Amino acid sequence: MADNLSEALKMLKLSSACSSNDSVESCLDCLLKALAHNNVEASEKILEMGVLPQLPALLSSQSSCTPKVANIIAEVAKNEFMRSPCVEAGLIPPLVQLLNCKDQEILLQTGRALGNICYDSHSLQAQLINMGVIPTLVKLLGIHSQNTSLTEMCLIAFGNLAELESSKEQFASTNIAEELVRLFRKQVEHEKKEMIFEVLAPLAENDVIKLQLVEAGLVECLLEVVAQTMDSDREEDMAQLKTASDLMVLLLLGDESMQKLFEGGKGSVFQRVLSWVPSNNHQLQLAGALAIANFARNDGNCIHMVDTGIVQKLLELLDRHVEEGNVTVQHAALSALRNLAIPVVNKSKMLSAGVSDVVLKFLQSEMPPVQFKLLGTLRMLIDTQGIKTDAAVQLGTNTKLVERLVEWCEAKDHAGVMGESNRLLSALIRHSKSKDVVRTVIQGGGVKHLVSMAMSEHMIMQNEALVALGLIAALDLGLAEKDFVGANLVQVLHKLLTDERSAPEIKYNSMILICAVMGSEPLHKEVQSLAFIDVVSKLRSHENKTVAHQASLTEQKLTAQS
Repeated sequence: MADNLSEALKMLKLSSACSSNDSVESCLDCLLKALAHNNVEASEKILEMGVLPQLPALLSSQSSCTPKVANIIAEVAKNEFMRSPCVEAGLIPPLVQLLNCKDQEILLQTGRALGNICYDSHSLQAQLINMGVIPTLVKLLGIHSQNTSLTEMCLIAFGNLAELESSKEQFASTNIAEELVRLFRKQVEHEKKEMIFEVLAPLAENDVIKLQLVEAGLVECLLEVVAQTMDSDREEDMAQLKTASDLMVLLLLGDESMQKLFEGGKGSVFQRVLSWVPSNNHQLQLAGALAIANFARNDGNCIHMVDTGIVQKLLELLDRHVEEGNVTVQHAALSALRNLAIPVVNKSKMLSAGVSDVVLKFLQSEMPPVQFKLLGTLRMLIDTQGIKTDAAVQLGTNTKLVERLVEWCEAKDHAGVMGESNRLLSALIRHSKSKDVVRTVIQGGGVKHLVSMAMSEHMIMQNEALVALGLIAALDLGLAEKDFVGANLVQVLHKLLTDERSAPEIKYNSMILICAVMGSEPLHKEVQSLAFIDVVSKLRSHENKTVAHQASLTEQKLTAQS
């Protein structure tokens, strides 16, 4: 075999325009035989004999040899050590050119060759994209959809290329959505559907393609897959159900595609997805709750959904998962409730429906994603933009809740949970303006966390903390005094007022707070020892008139009490 191969390689190397097609073809047959016998050894020999640079010419002069040459390249490129030499030999441009021919065997071997050369190389795949292979391959899929091998070759290529962000724009300018949906409808076998799913998932991350897929009828296909597999306990059906429902949720992440499927809350797709929430299948419950969270991305949709009783479905779902404890379902249902609670008109309706009571059942959860959404949902429910709410009083005097918030304020491993706990603690005080709530927070050990929050890198959190601390000082300075001293409140306010980076609102609220703590002797002494009068005096010339005016008032107060 080795001698035959060497002879064939020598002949191929010597072959030129005058060589007969037959002699070249017999050499190629010998190479293919050797590769089938021992691919690595034969590939090494091909490399060693310097045959690769001869191949572009053989590819360019299309003949009966062409599919065999492409096949040889596909075979040698299975080996990683052969891929760079294939590129250096200039094989990519003639192979790309061959994608325009009509011969199905040439197309198949060419696709294999390009796929193997560019396997796992983003830079080479990007080169193919720049050479325009995407529109060519999409066209091939449409023309040769009856050819199973060619179809599979196209799908594998799409799957690899779709991982690259640079491919999405090119895919969006073709009719890939229609072709894939048409192909999907024809498939019966699980494996074939799976191959198409693997292409659809990365493509559907692009918002333009999301809409194209929706318009091409992908959603109806997905709903059909769900209907066929939802009651099955076969592993492959369960896998297909998950893929189809996950893809459905992904399509809803695009604003246009989501709105098109919502259809003013009357869309059949929207109604079908809602029916997943009460099902007994965890995957469908999850997809249903995530879909509601995605539909709930604008006020109009949220208001419609709350008015049509979706909250009750979500609460019933959550109730089923207090005991069963499926974390992903809990997280998804809480996400949906949080989004639905954003419009002001929905808050009181959701509170009346008992949302806060059900959400509080998850206070004992040890899962940070659930904790994070639980906190966000409660904060959204009481955030009524300055209007005092009974719900804030009720929640703020709930000792168990406040204790848990204080505990989570120290969750340094989970910045999101820590931030949301601080924000909810502040919101309970700001939206209740209640002495009872203030006392519950002080007694629960929350003051030091609000003081730390005033030094947050996020201005909105600094501001929320300062307003809450101002209310604590105004409503129960006596009880808070010790905690204020222990948390170095006065030093924190000094830092905020002397820091040039502090926003005007931060300086303004810091001065309000200074005035509020002057009634406490130990805090008063600290204010005097840190020469606050000088700091405030400088702020009288601040470019922001509100800050400058507050600086004058604060200076007068400090002077009067010095």
